[in-house]
Amino acid sequence: EVQVVESGGGLVQTGGSLRLSCEATGFTFDDYVIAWFRQAPGKEREGVSCISNMDLSTNYVDSVKGRFTISSDSAKNTVYLQMNNLKPEDTAVYYCAVPSSQYGPICAATGWDGFIYTQWGQGTQVTVSS
Repeated sequence: EVQVVESGGGLVQTGGSLRLSCEATGFTFDDYVIAWFRQAPGKEREGVSCISNMDLSTNYVDSVKGRFTISSDSAKNTVYLQMNNLKPEDTAVYYCAVPSSQYGPICAATGWDGFIYTQWGQGTQVTVSS
């Protein structure tokens, strides 16, 4: 059974940092892409970042480039999202997601957030105060 569990959210001031963790089990971790999405109140869900565990290629939405870093530790079945220089517009519930199939290293290309992600965590709240 696939399980996806996020942790690490919280309340920080503008300019602060947080590290989100996503532990994903129940499948061959190194063969899959894992992505972070976020959803703010009243807004559509947005793809934030993606890592292809087979080659460690990554991608980011433009608004977080240079501030967020995604990484993966296959020994722990965990993907991290280091978030620095946080802004109020980063406030959202952050979700970790695993796709339905082994799509290959899709994170290296645009459109990675349009693939079908079927396994989702419960989400972790990130609130950035101004």
